[in-house]
Amino acid sequence: MEYHNPVLLKESIDGLNIKPNGVYVDVTFGGGGHSREILSRLNEDGKLFAFDQDEDAKRNMIDDERFTLIPQNFRFIKRYLRFYGVKKVDGVLADLGVSSHQFDEAERGFSTRFDADLDMRMNQEGELSAFQVVNFYDEQKLSDVLFQYGELRNARAIAKKIVETRTEKKIKTSFQLKEVLNEFVPKAVEHKILAQIFQGIRIEVNQEIEALKEFLLQIPEVLNEEGRLSVISYHSLEDRLVKRFIRNGLFEGEPEKDFYGNITVPMKKLGKMIIPSFQEIKINNRARSAKLRIATLK
Repeated sequence: MEYHNPVLLKESIDGLNIKPNGVYVDVTFGGGGHSREILSRLNEDGKLFAFDQDEDAKRNMIDDERFTLIPQNFRFIKRYLRFYGVKKVDGVLADLGVSSHQFDEAERGFSTRFDADLDMRMNQEGELSAFQVVNFYDEQKLSDVLFQYGELRNARAIAKKIVETRTEKKIKTSFQLKEVLNEFVPKAVEHKILAQIFQGIRIEVNQEIEALKEFLLQIPEVLNEEGRLSVISYHSLEDRLVKRFIRNGLFEGEPEKDFYGNITVPMKKLGKMIIPSFQEIKINNRARSAKLRIATLK
């Protein structure tokens, strides 16, 4: 099985408007599919930096003098680019969410399909795991995680059930968690509800929303004039943040107007949101929820 089948490959790289001698960043290296496509469009003077906090991604290292893999979370993009002597780049690509590899490695605990320890850490050296969230968060905090990140309307009842169960015996595996929550998961919508529950816990474990916000806020500082941002997201929480940031440079509220009623925002959207074709979804079902947004620095 492939490590990760890159989604919207041509569209996302086309969106970067690659300059052959430019400097680019792939902040979600994974299996390296997007990175290899970027490199194929660069000449010998071009440079590509990639970020990935997952140790497993190092298996896909590209042997190319133009390529540098930075084993860090993309929330630190500006800091680590500066470390490598790079102040400005011509384009940044982000393919958000969980890689196929992470879903398919049973022991990582990301998937509802396998019975595995509750882990879900993208950075395998991270301190917070799904086990800790499920077994040690208080009821209110757990409810907030499930409501905000899993978008579950009955988050409070689910959190209450988890807390009641764990007082007698710790919930250690994904199948144990599924069994505990059986009453909240009707067969007709089993996959959808379980996916929302696991998504909520996973986002909390990896601080995905905070990391995405920190990353986006740095983009105007690291892009060259007319530099491009190409972002693929897979759920509404991510997509809303990306859309709002591109539109007005903020995640909530509206930008302030000057004396003349004008607003100044750092980015400008390019074209409409792009979704995968029917053919791509047929080949790679995980592409079905993908949304690509492209923007340029004004």
